[in-house]
Amino acid sequence: MGSETADLGEYDYIIVGAGSAGCLLANRLSANPRHRVLLVEAGGGDNWIWLHIPVGYLFAIGNPRADWMLETTPQAGLDGRVLAYPRGKVIGGSSAINAMIYMRGQARDYDGWRERGLAGWGWSDVLPYFLRHEDHIDPQGEHHRGGGEYRVEHPRVRWDVLDAIRRAGEQAGVAQIDDFNGGDNEGSSYFQVNQRAGRRWSTATAFLKPILSRPNLRLVKGVEVERLVLDGKRVRGLHGRRGGQAVTARVSGELILAAGAVGSPVIMQRSGIGPGAALAQAGVPVTHDLPGVGANLQDHLQIRPVFKVRGVRTLNTDYANLLRRAGMGLDYLLRRSGPLTMAPSQLGMFCRSGPAYETANLEFHFQPLSLDRWGEGLHRFGAVTASVCNLRPTSRGAVTLSGPGLEQAPRIDPNYLATEEDRGVAVDSLKWARRIMGQGALAAYQPEAFRPGPDVEGDTALLAAAKALATTIFHPVGTAAMGPDHDRMAVLDGRLRVRGVEGLRVIDASVMPAITSGNTNAPTVMIAEKGAAMVLEDRY
Repeated sequence: MGSETADLGEYDYIIVGAGSAGCLLANRLSANPRHRVLLVEAGGGDNWIWLHIPVGYLFAIGNPRADWMLETTPQAGLDGRVLAYPRGKVIGGSSAINAMIYMRGQARDYDGWRERGLAGWGWSDVLPYFLRHEDHIDPQGEHHRGGGEYRVEHPRVRWDVLDAIRRAGEQAGVAQIDDFNGGDNEGSSYFQVNQRAGRRWSTATAFLKPILSRPNLRLVKGVEVERLVLDGKRVRGLHGRRGGQAVTARVSGELILAAGAVGSPVIMQRSGIGPGAALAQAGVPVTHDLPGVGANLQDHLQIRPVFKVRGVRTLNTDYANLLRRAGMGLDYLLRRSGPLTMAPSQLGMFCRSGPAYETANLEFHFQPLSLDRWGEGLHRFGAVTASVCNLRPTSRGAVTLSGPGLEQAPRIDPNYLATEEDRGVAVDSLKWARRIMGQGALAAYQPEAFRPGPDVEGDTALLAAAKALATTIFHPVGTAAMGPDHDRMAVLDGRLRVRGVEGLRVIDASVMPAITSGNTNAPTVMIAEKGAAMVLEDRY
């Protein structure tokens, strides 16, 4: 174990976290050769085949090689269950292990941010930043473009059972649409994915690896940031650990936290920036009392009902057949197509759980497979999973310290199903799943409710089933939210600057004041694009 402190030097910008946001930030801020940029990443490299073959998420999630293996606190709303809370542990962050789904959310999400007093964050304001880095396979119209770094393609495999589910959705009142990313995602379609020619296209692949040769950019992996160094109310650098060695780095311009909705608030809290009473309880001296740090945690809770099917191919039955399994590998090697190119979900469906909702508030991820939990084997019978989540939960949780040191895991409490509205939507979402699976378009496949079983009826029983089946869909946001000056819980202003601390910004999913209505990776990359522009604008 090294005893001397390693000095990484002084930089114009230090970015903490080479994940979905950090990789783009490093690209944009180092584009000017006069800017000295340091990117520190707590995890390692992505030189593992299953981080690049799309179906590798089955092996990466729950594997300490790629996943930080975090857990929630016992969730009262889920009968005290503790949930695994996957976070990417390599460059690219969670974009290296996620579902690869490219989903912007709804125009109403961003217009809602603007209505909170966040000028410049409405749908018309943010769309150009989505487009700035997009490389869409079909760059047509006002909502897509080609030529950017972040590749977006269509799935390279189709399943008859999913086509039938889409027809069943139409019979249940959910229209078929062509594109989820035009501002209104209500309807059904096949998800667009961040892949290129059958390979995962993480933010590390898109934004970071192509520019690592820039002499003014330095990437250092394996650095866990213990705390920020403050001179009064100004950030001057960081202290961290790399293996057994202490490391320091100094910043003359700005330090940007891009460590995600768990990592960024925890780093601030360990630095004494956060809710004073909670910091004192964790044994951390308070340097800046900022009550919103770690609060406002929002996440999409995924309920995973499973339906057995007969007389149609599913990944369960294909994988159980050794010849078909070999064929999958051959298909991928020769054509970069087939089941090995699959994202966890292929078919999406957005609908309203009831008439009170102005826009779709449910998202279905239909999958031609089933398993007890991620990281475990597939069932050996034909089945589909009708995963469904409440897009705009009203429950709020928090990320807090359990102690002052790196060795003490943070307390992650999403506080799922804490409100009556969320519990009602959970029940309604299971009813919607049964409604869709019971349509005539699926009759030939004899769908049979497996989990929960057909004997589970009535709101009380369905709520109990939801509590037993629900898991995170890996979308934590909001723990360093931006907001107007009058909001005492707002950690950031509209330019992503930490209130009351100079030289410090947060640019990642934690800045969202309210969760977007869909998968959160694309909005996070957009936030990084817009945030990078703000950093550069404010420099000059």
